[in-house]
Amino acid sequence: MELDFEGDELKSVLNRLKRAQGQISGVIRMIEEGRDCEDVVTQLAAASRALDRAGFAIIATGLQQCLTDADKSERNGETNEQMRARLEKLFLSLA
Repeated sequence: MELDFEGDELKSVLNRLKRAQGQISGVIRMIEEGRDCEDVVTQLAAASRALDRAGFAIIATGLQQCLTDADKSERNGETNEQMRARLEKLFLSLA
């Protein structure tokens, strides 16, 4: 399944991923500097949420595309049930 992101969708996902990247760099720096454990965990939790939200946005885009392109997948030999099972597996991998 190939996702087709457009303008705002792509920008939003990339922004979330870049935010998470910055937060993870911050966590590494905080650990190297011997910062307070509570501060490190707070920053790590923020990075985790940013990654989760990016993942959910990617899956939501996939679901939307699958609903509108169901006939295309059937032409490629994949049934709606197979597509649903793959998307469910992806969704659950973020849970």
